[in-house]
Amino acid sequence: MTDEVILKDKQFKDVNVEHEMKNSYLSYAMSVIVSRALPDVRDGLKPVHRRILYSMNELGITPQGQYRKSARVVGDVLGKYHPHGDTAVYDAMVRLAQDFNTRYLLVDGHGNFGSVDGDGAAAMRYTEVKMTKIAMEMLRDINKDTVDYMLNFDETTKEPVVLPSRFPNLLVNGSSGIAVGMATNMAPHNLKEVIDACVAYIDDKDIDVEGLMKYIKGPDFPTGALIMGKDGIKEAYSTGRGRILQRALCEIEEKKGREKIIVRELPYQVNKAKLIQKIAELVRDKKIEGISDIRDESDRDGLRVVIDIKRDQSANIVLNNLYKLTQMQNTFGIINLALVNGEPKVLTLKELIEYYIMHQYEIITRRTRYDLAKAEARAHIVEGLRIALDHIDEIIKVIRGSKDDKTAVNELMTRFKLSEIQANAILEMRLKRLTGLERDKLEEEYLELIKLINQYKEILGSERLIYGIIKDELIEIRDKYQDLRRTRIMPDPGEIDTIDMIEDEDVVITLTHFGYIKRMPEGAYKMQKRGGRGVQGMQRREEDFVEDIYVVSTHDDLLFFTDKGRIYSLKAYEIPESSRQARGLAIVNLVQLEKDEKISAIIPLKKDEEGGYLSMLTEKGIYKRTSLDEFKNISKRGLKAINLKDDDKVIGVRRTSGDEKIACVTKQGKILIFDEKTTRAMSRTAMGVIAMKLNKDDSIVSIEVARKDTSLLMITEHGYGKKTAFDEFKVQARNGKGMICYKVTQKTGPIVVAKSVEEEDEIMIISLKGVIIRIDSDSISELGRNTQGVILMKQADDKVASASKFVSSVEE
Repeated sequence: MTDEVILKDKQFKDVNVEHEMKNSYLSYAMSVIVSRALPDVRDGLKPVHRRILYSMNELGITPQGQYRKSARVVGDVLGKYHPHGDTAVYDAMVRLAQDFNTRYLLVDGHGNFGSVDGDGAAAMRYTEVKMTKIAMEMLRDINKDTVDYMLNFDETTKEPVVLPSRFPNLLVNGSSGIAVGMATNMAPHNLKEVIDACVAYIDDKDIDVEGLMKYIKGPDFPTGALIMGKDGIKEAYSTGRGRILQRALCEIEEKKGREKIIVRELPYQVNKAKLIQKIAELVRDKKIEGISDIRDESDRDGLRVVIDIKRDQSANIVLNNLYKLTQMQNTFGIINLALVNGEPKVLTLKELIEYYIMHQYEIITRRTRYDLAKAEARAHIVEGLRIALDHIDEIIKVIRGSKDDKTAVNELMTRFKLSEIQANAILEMRLKRLTGLERDKLEEEYLELIKLINQYKEILGSERLIYGIIKDELIEIRDKYQDLRRTRIMPDPGEIDTIDMIEDEDVVITLTHFGYIKRMPEGAYKMQKRGGRGVQGMQRREEDFVEDIYVVSTHDDLLFFTDKGRIYSLKAYEIPESSRQARGLAIVNLVQLEKDEKISAIIPLKKDEEGGYLSMLTEKGIYKRTSLDEFKNISKRGLKAINLKDDDKVIGVRRTSGDEKIACVTKQGKILIFDEKTTRAMSRTAMGVIAMKLNKDDSIVSIEVARKDTSLLMITEHGYGKKTAFDEFKVQARNGKGMICYKVTQKTGPIVVAKSVEEEDEIMIISLKGVIIRIDSDSISELGRNTQGVILMKQADDKVASASKFVSSVEE
């Protein structure tokens, strides 16, 4: 048996669930949009803010009075106007009192009202508030029937639908809020600029956005900072939507050879404490290099965050990385969404000003009507009093002869043709008005009232006069409350490019046997004669020595080839600068080398240089040529450049054009030159082909490009060296044993390095102990193939480790 529910005397109707859900949701959405989330275009306030200011005005919590407990205001707003919870009311009031959130404060807060670090305000029972002077301008003339009123939520009292807002609060203080299916995010602006634009609009209704932007330069945030570029501003003003790029205002200070970044102002609504925490995390994770310490030195005088830069690091590079990776550079998305006649609408700058001026037109009109009505009412009474004074004896006789007030009023109205209001005023008139002085004052008042009435009627009959009043009163407010712009507008930076921050100059890059790399100014070394003893170039750790030295531009790319056949890439300026005696930084801190992996070659590439090949040669005589295009977008994790056998390693890499002669030089003084184009270009992962057959005790020490009018410089372990013209070596077929290029003896020691040089080249030779000598290539003797050379570097208990060539750009 089924259960049945019998309902008597009840009426039901069928309802479509889909339609009911849609209608109910739309009703809810409109309620949120109109009653909570979006500001009115006229006064720029959401209902909660409007109710707070109106309630404070009713309670008499004005700038001239004392502070009152926040809980008192919240309770009044909550009980009379805003049934949405005390937290919602207090949070809204706190925001109006925070100088880092509101451009022109509407609430003067006393106590803890939070901080830019994200700290919340103290409980409402501890804090106190009163209205600010400029907040009073929001309510000025509200008692002159300038705005409409509506019943509150329980219909026990009335509240204003909108405030008079005698300054453009929506543009000046901005607004933000999330409704249902829409959101508003309006930027604050400078009061003077906005009022100047309003005045310009009043003078010329046809003014366009570009014309208004001559007055309003852009948003003016309470936290200051920088706006980068005007395109986003113009888009927001023209369409109602746009994105502007903000940057922290920073200064770079230098003290005792070390730089500091001083952060003075942050982008709007950026949490300082979270920003500092983020920077610390990036430093810990080595995503930002060069920061040694960060301190928050902010106090009541202003914001100050100090970022200490490591010695010999560039503060500009660090700052650029901070802009890239933290909220020190932030985007503010403008959405100029506000309620127009109760409906949400995205507005352009001109529309925002236009709707505000229309509101002020109505305010002035209604105020003038109110003042006119009041003046006419008073003039009507004064006219009656004047009549009474002209017939004072008869008036007194009538009043004395009347049995009550009503009889007296009726008699006065009948005998002297007065209105009831005039008759009552005469009955209430004091005897002192009978004096001559009072009679004169009454006459002056009447004449003044007639003048005012005519003036009010003239205003109401002239659109020009109403706009003139709006203009004059706006200028008065501007002159009273204007301040300087806080946010600076800077040229558009375009894409952040660190290289633009670095001076293009020659530097020396050195790499040690144990993998320590550093960058030094080229001028750290002086020209010396052949056979000199050099200068101490580096403090080395026990048994460490410099293996490679390169002279490059700070803007050059450096391709790092390892003995295991991998390739990595860095900009020259990314290598930390150090002094001549400093050891440098371990290369593993810059590129992610594998275990036991060692840099065997560095190829400098000029900025935007393209085309060509990389020719690689291994210790066992294996050669491979690969297109440079295969090595684009190299990360710090590296790429595979060549496949190697387990007992082989890369000894050198050269940049070639595809039509070069490749010279392979061995430590025992053999050379084989072959044509590059006899080998095909191979992929990165290929193994290569045999370039030269080697004797059992021999190995490749160098790969060079043999060009016409160049010579081969060979330097031995014991400091001997010579130049031999490449023309003295014939081109041979690949996979041969080559020919003699140097007479290696016990006195000279094996060849350590071989370089292709020209007359203008200069040479830096470095020993195992880190001693560096710089000599002119022109001063080195050019000798035949089968000779042992001359002494280039004198040393005792030391050996040559490496050498590098360069063309000096410095006047010696």
